[in-house]
Amino acid sequence: MSSSFLLAALMWFGMMAAMMLPVSIPWVRVLASLSDGGGRAARADPGGEVPGGWPRLRSGALFLAGYLSVWLLFSVAAAAVQLGTAAVVPLGRDGPLAGFLLVGAGLYQLSPVKAACLRHCRNPLTYFLTRWRDGPRGALGMGWGHGLYCLGCCWALMALALVLGVMNLLWMAVLAAVVFTENVAPGGAAIGRVAGVGLVVWGVVVWVTS
Repeated sequence: MSSSFLLAALMWFGMMAAMMLPVSIPWVRVLASLSDGGGRAARADPGGEVPGGWPRLRSGALFLAGYLSVWLLFSVAAAAVQLGTAAVVPLGRDGPLAGFLLVGAGLYQLSPVKAACLRHCRNPLTYFLTRWRDGPRGALGMGWGHGLYCLGCCWALMALALVLGVMNLLWMAVLAAVVFTENVAPGGAAIGRVAGVGLVVWGVVVWVTS
């Protein structure tokens, strides 16, 4: 049982990292542009080569470590839910549980909480300017804080892996595309709401046909 749980948690975390790291790239870029090493160097010698690469690299790595630690905890919780639920109810795309999760995820996509978290995720500069913390601990803490917002934005979509299959690469790619689009692309918030409506319709169809 313990080995099954560990394997499930590792699969969840691997998939979460693969899906969420792309949307964190703009954040790391903004962090690097504002970090002490790069910022001071750019002001001191705007026409030359920018030194201070190690401080920026360290800040980016620590920021990502804090960010991914949130998804690691989510993965552990998701693995526990997956194993516990599978022992009681079959998991799959065609059952009542799938309909419930699809409708729930769709409604969450349309909720004010989702909208607030998505606004955060689409505005890294605002977050760093208002919550900047110096040093390695600061970078780690900012990554953790951003990760909590990101979790608030995407947890319902990620929970769909319970019924779509955490190792189903096709569906995980679709979910990753939705997350990336709503976080990065112009008009992403509207696209996220359209996806929410689609999930609600899909869930209702599953309910009716199951």
